[in-house]
Amino acid sequence: MEELLRTNDITLIPLVRSILDGEDIDTFELDVNMSVLEGSIGILPRRLMVRSDQADAARRILREAGVRFED
Repeated sequence: MEELLRTNDITLIPLVRSILDGEDIDTFELDVNMSVLEGSIGILPRRLMVRSDQADAARRILREAGVRFED
């Protein structure tokens, strides 16, 4: 697995997952339950992981869709 993005934006990960699911690219979200530790204030970022062999395709698809993320 490879990190595709890391964000505090709670709307970005569902958007990216939806786009990538439509392209049959597997995703896995990490740090989802960290809000228990932080008190649900959103200071700890969540990470979205993809399979290493799909990472380049995922980045290309997101760029083409106009999704802004850091890689």
